[in-house]
Amino acid sequence: MASDTLSYWDACRRGELLVQRCTACGRRVHLPAPECPHCGGADLPCEPVSGEGLVHTFTVVHRSFVPGFRGREPYVLAWIDLPEGVRAFGQVVDCPPERVRIGMPVRVTFIDDLPQWRPA
Repeated sequence: MASDTLSYWDACRRGELLVQRCTACGRRVHLPAPECPHCGGADLPCEPVSGEGLVHTFTVVHRSFVPGFRGREPYVLAWIDLPEGVRAFGQVVDCPPERVRIGMPVRVTFIDDLPQWRPA
């Protein structure tokens, strides 16, 4: 079964975080991909995850070159370790950039149908 991203984005609109699990090697994949980056498997069904995690690493953006983000600086982009064994990427919201720390517990939230992360 080929992977598509429609189920992922539909879940985001419902306020649910999904990750893919490769049926060939069992590893999880996030962001959605057409094939497993670990083994090349193409059967990657989506499954819900807790939406909780810990900040693995982050950067504070002081000058954005992305249209639509100009004027929102500074903001924080982070990789989040999920207990299900995969990393998710997104913006940390509702927290001043100077308070974000590696290891900080966060919980997924959805803003404009995009997964973002709030302090837990």
